[in-house]
Amino acid sequence: MQSFFDTAIIAAISKGGIVIKTLNRYGIVAEKDPREIVLLRGKGCAWSACRYCDYHLDRSADADANYAINAAALAQVDGRYGHLEAVNSGSFCDLDDRSMNAVLDTCRAKNISKLTIECHWRDRESLPPLRDRCRRQGLELKVSSGIETFDGLVREAYLNKGIPADITPAQLAEHFDQTCLLFGLPGQHLAQMVQDLAIGLTYFDRVTLNIFTPNTRAIKPDPAVIDTFKTHILPLIKDNPRVDILMQNTDFGIG
Repeated sequence: MQSFFDTAIIAAISKGGIVIKTLNRYGIVAEKDPREIVLLRGKGCAWSACRYCDYHLDRSADADANYAINAAALAQVDGRYGHLEAVNSGSFCDLDDRSMNAVLDTCRAKNISKLTIECHWRDRESLPPLRDRCRRQGLELKVSSGIETFDGLVREAYLNKGIPADITPAQLAEHFDQTCLLFGLPGQHLAQMVQDLAIGLTYFDRVTLNIFTPNTRAIKPDPAVIDTFKTHILPLIKDNPRVDILMQNTDFGIG
């Protein structure tokens, strides 16, 4: 059996050392929306300018090396739930062609009928041809996008997400089926989180709540905001079948 793991250089730190983190590239989500999930590697997020995120460091310009990593992760997929989620640093279209083909081939070989991927707003035009291709294969495609917050001023002036500040939830929902929100930001208050969650559930099939975890970027989580979430929101939504909650960014078994 091939290893679930590979070694990735995540970041250079101020002391001059290099942080080497071993990433788990295959996981199983057994509750709510059961699925297998793979963390693939591509050329990296084309935007890579968010002030809170360092996922884009999981990247390489070596397409052959990326494909080898991705093929090893996909080899673990057994189709047990008929649903595969494939995520990577950036959008699905940031993967090399062989890796994208391998995802679809794996779905076919393992009788998987549903595929979930991620896509940045800037790459939305890549989705229609992919949806058509999946449809011809008999594969239901669901696309998730990390909007983080529907407050455009916070999202763009503070987080620098790369989505027009005046875009509406309805316009986002024209392209994306699911959304990811980020809770635990400094200055974030209860009403903001409640409103973001309500908007997400109104316009999208599913919502993933990511509780902000520390990384190499300058913006750090606010423990008081996270405590507010745990006290006032978590008890009300923890059993909602349309909401996935990641208290740690490795809760799906990848990363």
